[in-house]
Order: sequence, then structure tokens, then C-alpha cells
Amino acid sequence: MNANIITQLSIFVNNAPGSLANVAKTLRECEINMKACNLAESTEFGILRAIVDDPAGAIEKLQKKNIIVKKTEIIGVKIADVPGSLYEASNVLGSAGINIEYGYAFTGKNVEGLFIRVDNPEKAIEALSKAGLELVKSSEI
Repeated sequence: MNANIITQLSIFVNNAPGSLANVAKTLRECEINMKACNLAESTEFGILRAIVDDPAGAIEKLQKKNIIVKKTEIIGVKIADVPGSLYEASNVLGSAGINIEYGYAFTGKNVEGLFIRVDNPEKAIEALSKAGLELVKSSEI
């Protein structure tokens, strides 16, 4: 697998008081450490998108607890904390005809940037690398 492709978990959360706390409790009980996350909502449920230490192990543990979870391939692009850095990355992808479905910023111990879900990860990696932008490797998270 490409070292620049990162596995993200999408954990379904009921849209009701206490539901996120219940999922968070399960994550704690299963010793699943989140490195980054984003919570999105719809009318009936929310989706907790999370980057975790051991995605395969986390999926197995969560499914045993009857938590609905799926994995998604995303990429991470390093962006600096300066005006224009989001434009640079998004412009490269748009110019290459690659759609960004969603994204969220993150800060880690040694890396910061933007996780993005795109319609063609391999093409996005190629375009960003060709433009001289640095990608986040799964080992850096």
C-alpha cells in the first residue's frame, strides 16, 4: 500500500444527546487512541471521522461492540500555518481535475496539515508531489 494513503475510520453516531459520549466511552474501553477527528452531522446520525493508531484493530474492536464503522482511504498534505497554504494545495488538485469531497485540519507532534478525501487518491498524490507539496505519511501520524 502507498505510504501516503491513510486509513480513516467513519464511525456512525446517533444524533441524540449522549450518543457521542457513548462512542467515546467505547473508544476508551477499547484503548483506541485518536490522532485526529472530525464530527459531521446529518438529520438522523453523525459521522465521527477518526485517524487512529491501529485502524484494523480498532475496526475489529468496535464491531465487536456493535458500533457501525467503515474505513476510508484519505491523504494528508502538509500545509503551513500561513495565509495561502490551503489555496496552494486545493488549487493543485482542482487544476488536476481532482475533487475534494471533504477535509479537516490537524496538528500532530511533528506534523500539521490537512486530511482530505478525494475522488482519486493516487492521482492526487502524484499531482501534489509534482507540485512540490509534501504529503503526510501514515507513519508520521
